[in-house]
Amino acid sequence: MIAGMWIRSALAYRFSFAMTLFANFTATLFDFVVIVLMFSQVKGLGGFSFPEVAFLYGTTGTSFGLADLTLGQANRLGRRVRDGTFDTLLVRPVPVLAQVAADHFAPRRLGRVTQGLLVLVWSLVVLDVDWTPARIALVPCTVLFGALIYAAVMVAGAAFQFWAQDASEVVNSFTYGGNTLLQYPPTIFAKDLVRGVVYVVPLAFVNWLPALYVLGRPAPPGVPGWAAFLSLPVALACCTAAGLAWRVALRSYRSTGS
Repeated sequence: MIAGMWIRSALAYRFSFAMTLFANFTATLFDFVVIVLMFSQVKGLGGFSFPEVAFLYGTTGTSFGLADLTLGQANRLGRRVRDGTFDTLLVRPVPVLAQVAADHFAPRRLGRVTQGLLVLVWSLVVLDVDWTPARIALVPCTVLFGALIYAAVMVAGAAFQFWAQDASEVVNSFTYGGNTLLQYPPTIFAKDLVRGVVYVVPLAFVNWLPALYVLGRPAPPGVPGWAAFLSLPVALACCTAAGLAWRVALRSYRSTGS
């Protein structure tokens, strides 16, 4: 209901909504333009071709766009905690997290989803891949499970803001920063960084590991090949951990001035 109110509000001025949607689409497109310009000077990046990097870009961009569309508003939670307006969410007969997700719901973020999806579809058309049933099934699963992992990180970040209250940039380093990181091949990064996004903050399961399997490339050193199929268990584990963190944070909240 709350999200519907914001959608109706956005659609009340349709030209304005169309322009903001286009602006969001264009702003995110510049990330891909950087990759296009890069490949105008080189033939490969870390051993990956342009269509392969486009596939990485499209999978993480679409996953992040879906998570940002549904839970991007959680980034505003620290401000609500600081000014005391979070208290109004506690008296409504609706789950608090659902209200946080619907607060100032921004359908313009569909621009990011659309842009990432277009790049993904284009890459699938031009990629030279032996499309087995496992690889075909893994593409939509990668996008959906990646969105769940991003969503879990956003919820955990929102929980952290109950204590930090002004930690949106810290959260963004894992969400927006992680999205930028996963747009590029893991082969161009230090091994310690790759291990960190596999075993510490498991962002590699958003697209790196399943994408490497789809592209017929080996997993990073020290990571078994079957890890490409662990995105769902990892996503469920992340969501469970984020849910527990949210419950603990919510129970610890004592209103403004505590």
